[in-house]
Amino acid sequence: MGTRHTRPQPHRLADKLRQIRIRLGYTLEEMARALATRVKKSPPDKSYIHRFEAGTREPSLLALLEYSRLARVPLESIVDDEIDLPE
Repeated sequence: MGTRHTRPQPHRLADKLRQIRIRLGYTLEEMARALATRVKKSPPDKSYIHRFEAGTREPSLLALLEYSRLARVPLESIVDDEIDLPE
């Protein structure tokens, strides 16, 4: 058995995803619907959105890309802890 390495995870991701949803004026369910229309292969439901925002589940790269597109912010500003979301 080899040593299992975990990849680094952004510490501010959950908070940024919540900020994006709130700025868009979406409920958890509305955010899930908005993402579901764009992430066809594995659309998140509202419980996933809640877990994303609680930091207990990490969104897929495609889901993060759609968050970026919906909010019209660079993906980098969502995943990089050293960059704040633009106003």
